[in-house]
Amino acid sequence: MILAGQVRLLLCAVQFLTRAPTPPLRDFQPDWIARSTRYFPLVGLGVGALSGGVFMAARLVFSPFLAAALALAAGLVITGAFHEDGWVDAFDGLFGGLDPKGRLVIMKDSRIGTFGGFALAISLLLKIEALSALGPAQGALALVAAHAAGRAFSVAAMRLTPYAGDPAAAKWTGAAVRPTWSEVLTAFGFGLAPLLWLPPRQALLVVLVAGALALVMTALARRLIGGHTGDVLGAVEQAGEIGVLLALAARL
Repeated sequence: MILAGQVRLLLCAVQFLTRAPTPPLRDFQPDWIARSTRYFPLVGLGVGALSGGVFMAARLVFSPFLAAALALAAGLVITGAFHEDGWVDAFDGLFGGLDPKGRLVIMKDSRIGTFGGFALAISLLLKIEALSALGPAQGALALVAAHAAGRAFSVAAMRLTPYAGDPAAAKWTGAAVRPTWSEVLTAFGFGLAPLLWLPPRQALLVVLVAGALALVMTALARRLIGGHTGDVLGAVEQAGEIGVLLALAARL
């Protein structure tokens, strides 16, 4: 029964974070998403592995820049641009609103504004350029590490800050339910495992750079809207991804 419960939570994480087909979850409970956060980085491992496979294959026939773009496109297809959507909405809301209430209203607007469009362009450019600086195998491993670590940082942000919006108006039920510290630690176990192939000092540098960017995004949201929303968590994940790729490109 315990194993079946964990499999259910893993399927919940896959269903929530990706467009991958999964068996239907019966008797869904509002806290399942919070409980499944321990597996968010594990889902990231899978997304990163698929994107990394595309990168390695594309490098056989295309330039590094085009291979990187195709690898990122594969990740967007797998996830439905789930976190990128949060990145865009968070920048539009945090920088476009005049007060917490106004910022939250802007975040719920599906249209892309100036701040969100600029943030999306910069993030894609940084990721593509960073991947282009890496060899095929290095780039594939970097994608696995970035997708896993980014999701771990978003789980930590979910734990460290309160939900800032109206839970009844959130995109998923139980949005205000936060993961436990045990679930956060489990998430970081999965999230940082792909960095074990690096020398310890380089791995530490990657964690510090990615963690700093994720922390800045988390702190900014805490100051401007009082905590996190789903969009903010997506932005934290993207900040972590960018930090991992930049740090690896710089060191390797």
